[in-house]
Amino acid sequence: MHIPDGFLSGEAAALGGVVAATGLAVCVRRAGAEGRERDLPIAGLAGAFFLVGDAPMFPITVGTQGHLLGGTLAVALLGPWVGAITIAVVCAVQALALGDGGVTALGLNIVDLALVPAFVGYPLLLALRRLLPTTVSGLATACGLAAAVDVLLAAGIFVAMFALGAVVPIDLRALAASTLGAYAVIAVIEGVITALIVRALLGVRPDLVRVAEPLRRRRQARALAPRGEVAR
Repeated sequence: MHIPDGFLSGEAAALGGVVAATGLAVCVRRAGAEGRERDLPIAGLAGAFFLVGDAPMFPITVGTQGHLLGGTLAVALLGPWVGAITIAVVCAVQALALGDGGVTALGLNIVDLALVPAFVGYPLLLALRRLLPTTVSGLATACGLAAAVDVLLAAGIFVAMFALGAVVPIDLRALAASTLGAYAVIAVIEGVITALIVRALLGVRPDLVRVAEPLRRRRQARALAPRGEVAR
């Protein structure tokens, strides 16, 4: 879902750059305010994982490719701010070093792939976390559902970008059908993969899952309850 150079107008690319820069500035400021330096090594490992995981791509139609996104998994593990920054760095490396997405369209790609999960997907994930049971299965399900919705939302925004800013002749109906159809399948795959990864991490290293804080508190309360009863 990387937009190449030359398909969208200069105005659209400039607007995307401004929105991306503003959104990332907010993420950097909020991440700094949280002071979670211990997340940085994890962010580096996550960035490498997403760079490799997003690498397999297949053409859908003119101007678009299919691949896993990983934005929801990033914000689930690292929180919305560091997660968005991590995916933005991955987008930059893909554009500058791997040729995945145009350099002039980098801002638009960051908005769609990094900022949407942070500013839309993460609140959705928190809402699902409140609705579902505070268990490993409940949290993994919430992450999987949020990931699937994020993929579909990103695909819809991608098509909207072309509808509003395309400068080359493109059959928007065919683009929408092929992109949304392909990413409906990818949404299911990404949702399942995200849920499985979160569930596995919760079993061995729940401290690596930022969104699992309520589950960790519940486990700690259960662990301390017998001691309190003994003390009484």
